[in-house]
Parts: sequence; C-alpha cells; structure tokens
Amino acid sequence: MKKVVLLYWGKGGNVEKAANTIYQQFDPEIIDIFPLDNFNVENLDQYKLVILGGSTVGAENWQDATNDNMWNNFLRKIENKDLSKLTFAAFGLGNQVLYPNHFVDGLGFFNEEISKTNAKVIGKWPTEGYSFTDSEGEENGMFYGLALDEDTEPELTAERAKKWTDELKKEMGF
Repeated sequence: MKKVVLLYWGKGGNVEKAANTIYQQFDPEIIDIFPLDNFNVENLDQYKLVILGGSTVGAENWQDATNDNMWNNFLRKIENKDLSKLTFAAFGLGNQVLYPNHFVDGLGFFNEEISKTNAKVIGKWPTEGYSFTDSEGEENGMFYGLALDEDTEPELTAERAKKWTDELKKEMGF
C-alpha cells in the first residue's frame, strides 16, 4: 500500500505540470498520482496523506454545482465522511499579475471543505516572496498550501515544490 495520493484537476495544463513536479519529489514506491476523474473516492482510506491540487481560474471551478464539476463532485462525496485518520495538503495555482485580488483563492476553498471532514490539514506555506493584494487562500501571512504561479514565476516552481514536499515528508515521518 502506498502512503501518499496526489489528486489534481484540470488535466493537460499547468496544474498537471505542477502535479507532476510535486510527484517527482517523492519516492515512486510511496505515492500514486491521479487526475481527479480517474480516482475512486472510496479508496481514500488506503492512504495516509492526500495531496490536492488545482487552479483558481474562474469561480466556476469551485462554485458550479453541475455534475461535470470534478472538484464539486469529489468534495460532495467526502463532505459527510469522517476522515480524521487522514492528513491532507494542497497546492494551488494562480496568477499574481492578472489576478492579484484572487491569487490562489482555491487554497482557501480546499481548506474550508477539508476542514468539514475532521481530517488533519498540513502544508501551510509563507506568503513572503509573492506579490498579490488579496487571497482567500491566505491567513496571517501563510497560504493554506503551496502557492504556485506558473504564468509569471515558473522558474520558482521546482524549488518551491522541493521545499514544500520536504516539509510534508518531515511532518508525516516519511
């Protein structure tokens, strides 16, 4: 049994690229990676750490309750589960230049939704070094997870991913 599962959405763009960068920071013997549409929620309890990743492009990614909204489907399936034996962490993509008032808002949404399940949430990340004006993904100088900007700072992604995953591994005892 692997210890970590990394779930991401959407496919084929910067989120998938960032997910693969994070995946590569782990020993492949302990981690699985799935786009959200290829993962069965009933298998969550097979893991100790669940890493979620998404972007903040468009409020419809988080608020649209239609059947084809992958995050909404996933979160509705887990909202009434007791996941107190699991630990969650998240990474989010945003654009500090074009959307400085909503930079990585998705991290706040992940945090809010996962907190309903009694799961432990780890992986906060400092806001230092970023240039934005507002974010629902931030509180008291810390993001609720790893903040990445593949549009304006792609050269920083690998270093940030390494530091963040090193902290996750340390906290989880991997």
